[in-house]
Amino acid sequence: MAAARSTIVFISTIFLLATSISAKEYVVGDGSGWTLDFDYQAWAKDKVFYVGDKLVFNYPSGTHNVVKVNGTGFQQCSTSSNNGTLTSGRDVIPLQTPGKKWYICGVAKHCESRNMKLVITVLSQSISSAVAISPVSITYGFLAALFSGLMLTLLV
Repeated sequence: MAAARSTIVFISTIFLLATSISAKEYVVGDGSGWTLDFDYQAWAKDKVFYVGDKLVFNYPSGTHNVVKVNGTGFQQCSTSSNNGTLTSGRDVIPLQTPGKKWYICGVAKHCESRNMKLVITVLSQSISSAVAISPVSITYGFLAALFSGLMLTLLV
């Protein structure tokens, strides 16, 4: 009975580690952050975003914000009352569904005149894409899970 329980814990640990280590956190604009006159389309061009990844918008609180909009709001740099506005200065947005995602700065004319807007496409996560993205992380995760499982077996 204890061996069966240990096996279940071990398999669960491997599954949780494999799914969590495949997610990435992207700092929008890298070291420049969320700022005026930065080419966010060029920044996003070579990146592949998956469900489970996170976007982090870093900026001095009070100077900018992040507003999730639709395609029309993105093109027109306009927000509506039902758009959530993030203002913390370190806004973390989990990418929970596949599809196009649009973000703008809603302060003054930062979107229209100063290029503070980002559009990305989020892809569905798959096991094969997670392995292709980071085989080293998967290997590390597997070894960590193996070690944890063995430790649990010894303790049970």
